[in-house]
Amino acid sequence: MATGSIRAAAVGGSPSLNRPTQLSLSSKLPLHPSFSVSFLGRGRHHQAAPLVAVVVRASLDAKPTVLVAEKLGEAGLSLLKGFANVDCSYNLSPEELCTKISLCDALIVRSGTKVSREVFESSAGRLKVVGRAGVGIDNVDLSAATEHGCLVVNAPTANTVAAAEHGIALLAAMARNVAQADASVKAGKWQRNKYVGVSLVGKTLAVMGFGKVGSEVARRAKGLGMHVISHDPYAPADRARAVGVELVGFDEAIATADFISLHMPLTPATAKVLNDETFAKMKKGVRIVNVARGGVIDEEALVRALDAGTVAQAALDVFTEEPPAKDSKLVQHERVTVTPHLGASTMEAQEGVAIEIAEAVIGALKGELAATAVNAPMVPAEVLTELKPFVVLAEKLGRLAVQLVGGGSGVKTIKVTYASSRAPDDLDTRLLRAMITKGIVEPISDVFVNLVNADFTAKQRGLRITEERVILDGSPESPLEYVQVQIANVESRFASAISDSGEITVEGRVKDGIPHLTKVGSFEVDVSLEGSIILCRQVDQPGMIGTVGSILGEENVNVSFMSVGRIAPRKQAVMAIGVDDQPSKETLKRIGDISAIEEFVFLKL
Repeated sequence: MATGSIRAAAVGGSPSLNRPTQLSLSSKLPLHPSFSVSFLGRGRHHQAAPLVAVVVRASLDAKPTVLVAEKLGEAGLSLLKGFANVDCSYNLSPEELCTKISLCDALIVRSGTKVSREVFESSAGRLKVVGRAGVGIDNVDLSAATEHGCLVVNAPTANTVAAAEHGIALLAAMARNVAQADASVKAGKWQRNKYVGVSLVGKTLAVMGFGKVGSEVARRAKGLGMHVISHDPYAPADRARAVGVELVGFDEAIATADFISLHMPLTPATAKVLNDETFAKMKKGVRIVNVARGGVIDEEALVRALDAGTVAQAALDVFTEEPPAKDSKLVQHERVTVTPHLGASTMEAQEGVAIEIAEAVIGALKGELAATAVNAPMVPAEVLTELKPFVVLAEKLGRLAVQLVGGGSGVKTIKVTYASSRAPDDLDTRLLRAMITKGIVEPISDVFVNLVNADFTAKQRGLRITEERVILDGSPESPLEYVQVQIANVESRFASAISDSGEITVEGRVKDGIPHLTKVGSFEVDVSLEGSIILCRQVDQPGMIGTVGSILGEENVNVSFMSVGRIAPRKQAVMAIGVDDQPSKETLKRIGDISAIEEFVFLKL
């Protein structure tokens, strides 16, 4: 077998082990008592318990509140109303949004509402999910959302076809001067010679951005007889080839195209990517379509390119500012066709987007990690399903390990070891790392940790988490054989938890879908990680299990599992006892008073 360090993330602080192990969103403004926040795992009724990545859980007499800040299709609203209290408040000013948001668990917007850092700060930790009804998320401050542990989801598939169809509609309308000719006829003119267009067949179309919409535009353009090339630094070449599209560099794409169709997101790298410099590189008489984001074009530069004849025509559905100024030179330009951001505006797409975003928001509030989350690691559904019991194991091992820290020690360095028969590239540990971080941080702080903010929280607190993998021989049917968590350079409340290498060490496995603690320090044990655990180091002698069991039974504390790991017969042993209820201080004292017990600790899961 071999090991190899693969990743490190950091977080720091010196946590206090006397903090209560409760979950709250914010120490400044906790949730209403009817709400609780947690990562749900598998408890005693594990077969019915779902995996939860981000959860806002309401009690039976309360529902979460969802603020819908822009119009949403009725089908989506109906879904939301069946699950939550829905507040439809449109055209809110930034100040009004910040005022309302502290009373809301979820927010749904389209492209017209800016979800700024101030919005997340004003929510005081209550806002758990922002749903963007559409694809683009440039109106949401993702950094602020991540820092505040808020999941951001979008609806990237429902309006894909509508946006692609609109792009093709603008392409054809521009090429044949449809809008200008229509206005001319309605003005009483008949100018057939003025509005002679150009054919699409045989022309080269450069699709800038080969994502969902871009690839659909490419398919339709191929059907019109166009030669299609594309630039997208992240698109797989084989995916493009399957559609009959050649991937090329940016400069080659804009220099050879007769038509350019924009389908990239608005990011710092793409802002004003079409500007005076890039227009100068284009073929004279190029025609441009934009159904993506207005900010990717320098609009003043486009006017200059139109006036100079470098760009023959443009068809625009989006603008840097929406709506654009009434006297905008670009909008009023004779060779520009414009529509008011209609890319997703079909009846079918509006209902589809409403349903898609409603389902994503409801799923997030229920604790299901949305496949459309944009500020969390993208964990495929099949990986989530396979890792489900190991996710529960990971959090509980983190929770156990940090409770073993004693003496006011500051937790700084943590090592996680994954043992697996799978190749390193075939094991995604991001979710497991997040859950270990959650288990370690939450019991000793007031921070709520989820998949969204786990790495940020770790870095912020100066906690350094390294991950290593042990490659095992055997069948890779199960993703993991065991998970081990070690905390270095600390004292322990339970000296036997210190391994031979000097770290607090806990190790666990999944057996029949249930997480088990299988090692403490250098002692092998086997106890189901349900309820809570009592660890006792004892002299190995007859009657110890019965003695401790009798004390717990007398106090009406139900024992779920009991396991003893020993060095050798009649020497030291560690007894791990799983209990369904928390024993009283008096009960724990009676256990500690047994002469053969050298040390013990109660650990709450």
